[in-house]
Amino acid sequence: MKQLILSAAIVLGACAAALAGTPVYLDDSKPLEDRVEDALSRMTLREKINIIHAQSKFSSPGVPRLGIPEIWCTDGPMGVRPEVLWDEWDQAGWTNDSCTAFPSLTALAATWNPDMALLYGKSIGEEARFRNKSVLLGPGINIYRTPLNGRNFEYMGEDPYLTSRMAVPYVKGVQSNGVAVCVKHFALNNNEINRHTSNPIVDDRTLYEIYLPAFQAAAQEGGAWSFMGGYNLFRGEHASYNPILMNDILKGEWNWDGAVISDWGAVHDTKTAVTGGLDMEFGSWTNGLSNGKSSAYDNYFLANPYFNGIQDGTYGTAELDDKVRRVLRLTFRTAMNRNRPYGSMGSDEHVAACREIGEEGIVLLQNRGDILPVDLDKTKKIAVIGENAIKMMTVGGGSSSLKARYEITPLDGLKKRVGDKAEIVYARGYVGDPTGEYNGVVTGQDLNDPRSPEELRDEALRVARDADIVLFFGGLNKSNHQDCEDTDRESLDLPYGQNELIDALAAVNPNIVVVNISGTGVAMPWTSKVAAVLQAWYLGNETGNSLASVLVGDTNPSGKLPYTYYASLDQCGAHKLGEYPGHPGVDELGNEVMDMPYNEGIFVGYRFTEKNKLKPTFPFGHGLSYTRFKYGKATVDRISGSADDYYTVTVPVTNVGDREGKEVVQLYISDLKSSVERPVKELKGFKKVNIAPGETAEVSFRISKADLSFFDAEKHAWVCEPGTFEALIGASSADIRDKVRFKVNDD
Repeated sequence: MKQLILSAAIVLGACAAALAGTPVYLDDSKPLEDRVEDALSRMTLREKINIIHAQSKFSSPGVPRLGIPEIWCTDGPMGVRPEVLWDEWDQAGWTNDSCTAFPSLTALAATWNPDMALLYGKSIGEEARFRNKSVLLGPGINIYRTPLNGRNFEYMGEDPYLTSRMAVPYVKGVQSNGVAVCVKHFALNNNEINRHTSNPIVDDRTLYEIYLPAFQAAAQEGGAWSFMGGYNLFRGEHASYNPILMNDILKGEWNWDGAVISDWGAVHDTKTAVTGGLDMEFGSWTNGLSNGKSSAYDNYFLANPYFNGIQDGTYGTAELDDKVRRVLRLTFRTAMNRNRPYGSMGSDEHVAACREIGEEGIVLLQNRGDILPVDLDKTKKIAVIGENAIKMMTVGGGSSSLKARYEITPLDGLKKRVGDKAEIVYARGYVGDPTGEYNGVVTGQDLNDPRSPEELRDEALRVARDADIVLFFGGLNKSNHQDCEDTDRESLDLPYGQNELIDALAAVNPNIVVVNISGTGVAMPWTSKVAAVLQAWYLGNETGNSLASVLVGDTNPSGKLPYTYYASLDQCGAHKLGEYPGHPGVDELGNEVMDMPYNEGIFVGYRFTEKNKLKPTFPFGHGLSYTRFKYGKATVDRISGSADDYYTVTVPVTNVGDREGKEVVQLYISDLKSSVERPVKELKGFKKVNIAPGETAEVSFRISKADLSFFDAEKHAWVCEPGTFEALIGASSADIRDKVRFKVNDD
């Protein structure tokens, strides 16, 4: 026994001695800031410079001498990008880098369910961790200003409140794996056309009320560990190192301690990159902007030019040390976090998450005569028409292009679910984009079709004429000028003659269901001619299974639109006021830019249509169910109080249908008399509740001062004025079921 005690004492003494010799920066029992300062004190000037710029397409070098590892990034935000060559975007040729392709972020936003956002973030974070990535480049949370934006499918809609509530759990889910999110693109990256030269002209009120709230929530509530700047400019300076955005707002007002990462190739100048709040420079080729010598990363603006500038006295070291501190925090939280889980890739749990999120995000826009769900006991022949029924969509679209483990198309998913209960006959109807390749990732599909448009149309009409029900799978794809990075759409209309084809199909068979697969809104001039419309998004691996489940009624649809479905571009403020895509101008250095005044101001999306009494095809927040919900009388717990009081609004919601379903109960606030112009109503709360047939759910919302305030640009502060407010409870922005008033007294 004495020997055991003695041995234990020796071991403990040895451990204590070892621990005493451990540098503070390597001791994860020490406070984070102590570790950061210790590491910083041990680094040479060259080592400090090295860790703030790339060493390859997606990595920075760390400090090998000190055992500080590399930082490896990966594109997201809908799946972990396959490995690329050291200097190139082309594939590295790995055979074990396929991923789970999750639904687009518009689909996630359409769930209106923060629990789904948490599940999404946790799942994709596990896959990034398994691939040993430190930073996931996402989520994208730019506001949907125009339906033509090529990257709308990567974002979460038009409303800052909805985007905020969905972004925060996504961030927390990813980072629970010891993987940093890189929230993008900060800020005002609301179009892809002229994206490197766009100079949005935005007043402070619009900036703070519409375009910043989601980023602030991600930074402060989500605790995001890194941010990515945009390609665009803001007030004449590029966003990736814009002193107003990065220094004054993000790091100053919000007191954020993370690292700012440039978009790839978004840096143009050393001096402004040094002073404007950029912490890590990534990009393509020699200087991040133009082709040049391979592996010449020391030529980056924050590499040798910065090093030499410090040595010759052009720059001091205060900015550099701040950048290094932020990179070190990022490293300690991720690559040097010994407690982070190991993650997993392509698990059954991830497949289940993909399917669940997809099913819950599908939006039933129209359902005349309750044609959906398809009754397989009565339906004998189903006509499936449209290219998007067979086209794989996980490849393409830009940096979100994925090498998916598999992808179930809508036609395959429907065939699997229907089985022998009904005959399914397929006709292509049109040829859109037969290709299926991006940066060396290929779908393996050959969608070339030599037939003429007339032959394809005639076949589709023949098939439709003889069917009990027609399911048309159309919409957009991820080709240029559709849902794709670096290009915007050229029109709100469906491409490839789909509108004309839908008209013709409806003429021969009124029992037609249009399943629109897209990441953004499209014109639907044929809604009065078709029975049902389903908004299906890009749903990843499980696309076909998710769609089949909703179409036949295994899943009751519960998605709601995260943006307004315009009937025409004239209903969108950015287009109606004539300031898209902007007009030529010059920045502060005399460089040519595209000035883009946001003349619509705070009136984005439903805020604009309601101000101007316009009727969109489908309003923000709209979505139907296979059951029906009745809203009771709303009540408020106090009819008057101070601005600092909380006001609780409660409404009973009853499922009056015959099947279980989920309803998104939405709270909007209206200021009935204000010193400044305010929207007719603004979303300030939502809750998704599952209600059984005949049951009633009591849904409550707590209204705070923040929910009643507007941003006063002159005071640079949020202001809640005394007066009468109205809480509006509804199933969409246009479907208000009840309202109740309360008064904020003058203190």
